[in-house]
Amino acid sequence: MTRLLVLGLLDVQPMSGYDIQQMFKLTDAERWGGVLVGSIYHALKKMEAEGLVEVSSIEQTGHRQKAVYRITEQGRLSLKQLARDALQASSVAYPSTLYAGLSYVHQLPKEEALAALEQQAARLEQEYRSLQQGLHEKTAALGGELPPMTRLIFDNMFAIIRQQQDMISNVIQLVNA
Repeated sequence: MTRLLVLGLLDVQPMSGYDIQQMFKLTDAERWGGVLVGSIYHALKKMEAEGLVEVSSIEQTGHRQKAVYRITEQGRLSLKQLARDALQASSVAYPSTLYAGLSYVHQLPKEEALAALEQQAARLEQEYRSLQQGLHEKTAALGGELPPMTRLIFDNMFAIIRQQQDMISNVIQLVNA
């Protein structure tokens, strides 16, 4: 996923590793894209060695220099293939750990089960709030206008969290019954 996202950003404009990290932090790519922000420089060096990106300039920032990378034609071909692969990959992800725990919730005392479920509900609420904050920051960064595809992705993430919240609420009712 890191390669796809880095190449995608560089296809828009040349950027330094630091700029890419900041963009990933802004968009919370670690959460939704599984990108480890600290792995950007390693990925850039590897893609440079493979001819997918190249240094377009070296900029002086204070006492440091930073390399600005751009995507190559080979990188654009790789970007298209990575995008195709990502679209074709299965996107179904079940909360298997939660499901396994729910399968044996009856093994716990009712109070302990309810406490654990309340923690799950609190984590989902925190996730929802974090996503709202990310949406707000992304909208502000884009001048108040989200591209339709970005809006659709955010709407889907919100729907997934709401669905999980509804399920946990129903499980709590069931355990209380």
